Amino acid sequence: MTGLIGRKIGMTRVYSADGNVVPVTVVETGPCVVVQKKEPAKDGYSALQVGFGSKKAQRVNKALQGHMAKAGKGAFEVLREFRLDDVSGYEVGQEIKASDLFKVGDLIDVAGTSKGHGFTGVIKRWAFSGFPGSHGTHEYFRHGGSIGNRSYPGRVRKGKKMAGHWGNEQIATQNLLVVEIRAEENLMFVRGAVPGAKQGVVILRPAAKR
Repeated sequence: MTGLIGRKIGMTRVYSADGNVVPVTVVETGPCVVVQKKEPAKDGYSALQVGFGSKKAQRVNKALQGHMAKAGKGAFEVLREFRLDDVSGYEVGQEIKASDLFKVGDLIDVAGTSKGHGFTGVIKRWAFSGFPGSHGTHEYFRHGGSIGNRSYPGRVRKGKKMAGHWGNEQIATQNLLVVEIRAEENLMFVRGAVPGAKQGVVILRPAAKR
């Protein structure tokens, strides 16, 4: 298995064996249920589709209800696919837990949707310093300043740092240490912060760049 779906519960701290305080994020890691097996002969590639979280059946359209019913675990809040080289070792309806994939001391990448901050100016969005608070500055304290030259290039270059929508995008935090796994409670303690707000859905994978 190459990843799991989880839910960010929040942050707390634990004590290591040598007495140091370790800031951790608590992630609820399932259990995830195998909803569909995709195989090269039928689908052209090999992958597992897994479901996470519960949802009222009437909140799901009939096509998805029939699709999820094959797992026999009710309706799921989230469906995600994970590529595998061989899916023969898994069965539809099988539960996959964090302890099946990760162990204490592993490095993982956590992806999620960052907190949305709405429409923000350049100081909040890009950490611009702003203009002097005196010496003739008039109604121009938090502006971005010049955005281009005159005849060349004669336009605003792509990627110019300006005011706009900030946050609410898919990002990943890499190389987070697994501090503790509570298999009976389906909880994983990860050192540091992970993207998103509390109760946000996250994807956990083994670290790609150790």
